[in-house]
Amino acid sequence: MNKPYNNTKATLALAKASFRSITRSPSAVVFTLAFPLIFILVFGFLGGGGVKLDLAVAPGSDMQNPVIIALQHTSVIHLITDQSEVELQQRLEKGTIAAVIDVHKNIVEQPAYLANVKYTSASMDKGNILKSILNNLMYTLNTKDLKPSVAELKESTVHGRTYRTIDFILPGQLGFSLLSTGVFGTAFVFFSLRQTLVIKRFFATPVKRSSIILGEGLARIGFALIGALFIILIGHFFFHFTLIHGVTTVINMLLLSTIGVIVFMGFGFVVSGIAKSESTIPPISNIITLPQFLLSGTFFSIENFPNWLQPISRALPLTYLNDAMRQVAFEGAGLWDVKQQILIMVIWGIGIYAVAVKVFKWE
Repeated sequence: MNKPYNNTKATLALAKASFRSITRSPSAVVFTLAFPLIFILVFGFLGGGGVKLDLAVAPGSDMQNPVIIALQHTSVIHLITDQSEVELQQRLEKGTIAAVIDVHKNIVEQPAYLANVKYTSASMDKGNILKSILNNLMYTLNTKDLKPSVAELKESTVHGRTYRTIDFILPGQLGFSLLSTGVFGTAFVFFSLRQTLVIKRFFATPVKRSSIILGEGLARIGFALIGALFIILIGHFFFHFTLIHGVTTVINMLLLSTIGVIVFMGFGFVVSGIAKSESTIPPISNIITLPQFLLSGTFFSIENFPNWLQPISRALPLTYLNDAMRQVAFEGAGLWDVKQQILIMVIWGIGIYAVAVKVFKWE
């Protein structure tokens, strides 16, 4: 009596074979590990960067005064005006803003306004730059046309964790790696399997179609997670990337990575389905990946983009993966705390896989 065919074993065998082929692919290694590590090394050693200084205006602060108006016209300052005192205190302690300023009219005759500025020890490098800008601004306001003093500056500091450039850059590069693996890896492999008639040969065996996709998917997820773990550990041990809850944070980041790469594989299935030849895969894939690399907060905060561009950035799935990664790593958020980001990625996944089913070809 013949035993029934075991599709589980077939799935695992396909996954093992596919994983081996991925590790032997130079392009897979370059996009998954080499490029992200190069950027991490550059930003890790050079730090800094050209991002704007986030300065929050305290709730209840007078907005129609010379100090705030002058700050609005200072190109390196990004004013935040829509957050509560609790939110601002949390952001100060985490170092995600440089300071909070509260400007109000003086009850005595001179100066006309008092400006209280609260800095954070978690981002002293940006705080020192901001201090210099504010002191120069106050000097200009108070000496212009020999008028009486306009404002007096008072300063204090809130203590918190140091927010390094690597804490922003590494999650973005991790997202870069996962998107590259999901789109380029999946598109090239399934197109090649179809063109070389490998899939057609599978149809002559008892292997189910779902086993083929699941096996290839498991291989890519496994490779992506190994790459993600490698990137996280390099960032932590060599550049002091913050893992606020240690191993628990790493596990949460890997779970987010799994969700991310599954969603991005859907884009790869779409590309492999609509590509007419292997030479058309790179341009189609770049149409999908490049806007996300550039607009999803991979290298710079989307708050630094023009107002008309920010809604586009917030519509992209990589934006929510990057945001969730940063919250989990630095702020200590759990997966439930980033449920909104996960939900949006899942919605993207449902939509893109619906398209993939329509355009995917087996032969």
